[in-house]
This record gives sequence, structure tokens and C-alpha cells, in this order.
Amino acid sequence: MDCFAEPVIGRRFAPTRWLAMTVTDNPMTSDLLFVYGTLMRGFDHPMAQLLARGADFIGEARCRGRLYLVRHYPGLVLSDDADDVVYGELFRLRQPAELLREFDMYEACGEGFSEPTEYVRQMLAVTREGEAAGQASTEAWTYIYNWPVTGLPRIASGRFLLEG
Repeated sequence: MDCFAEPVIGRRFAPTRWLAMTVTDNPMTSDLLFVYGTLMRGFDHPMAQLLARGADFIGEARCRGRLYLVRHYPGLVLSDDADDVVYGELFRLRQPAELLREFDMYEACGEGFSEPTEYVRQMLAVTREGEAAGQASTEAWTYIYNWPVTGLPRIASGRFLLEG
């Protein structure tokens, strides 16, 4: 399964090739989180520190998508092009509901934020590094960039740490 979904904008459900879920669409919460920017290990940000304290690092992972430099942080836009890959890290959250609520606040998405929000939290397929594409893929939460990317520089490598 590839990481392809269309953003959810102003609707509870989006027509997608793969199921795209926002925090309000899926009452059952996964405990996996894929991060590709300032929440990754190596960033001295309070929210990255919260993730390090409250989750177990599973390993490096990737999904299908394009990465853009929004400001000092990246935005992931999903793609159906097999050549578009975003690299990040996969974590298992020890208290998923509580941590996802904190990360939703950090990403300014979910209940209480005006739509369209800059990010939406969705489930998508990620593949652990070292595995062949489509093999050992798993579903994990991640934050998808939800605003236009026109004029934003693309991070062609798909790796924010190389740029950040």
C-alpha cells in the first residue's frame, strides 16, 4: 500500500484511493506516529523532546509524498508518483490519545482550529527503511500539509534533516 490520500478539507470524509482519516473521523486511535520534520530525533525542540520521552523509536521509515520547506519547518504533501518519497522516523506512542492531543495543538489542527488548518492528521502507509517498497508497510498517523504549496521550495531529497 502506498501513502496516497487526498487532503480532507471541510469534509469529514474525503474520496481517496486509501482511507484518509482525521482525528474526528476515527475514534479508534493508532499508537504509531510517522514524523518527518521538527519532531524527529536530533531537533532540540520541546515537542521533539516530548515525543522522545513519551514514545519508543521504532526506526527510520518512508512514505510516498513530496516535502516542501514552509518556513523553518517542512510540509508533507501526498503524491501518487512512485518517485516521490519522504523520509522520516516511526514511533510507537506510549499514551497515544494524550500525545496526539498535544501534537494536534502543536500542529494547530483538529477541534477548535479554523479550517482549513495548515496541517491535518491522517493515517497513511509507511515503510520501514531497509524493507522493499510495499513490504512491511504499516499504517501510522502523520501530519499532512493542507495549504497551497505554490511558491514554496521543494525539498527534492525528501529528507528534512539535510535541509534543516
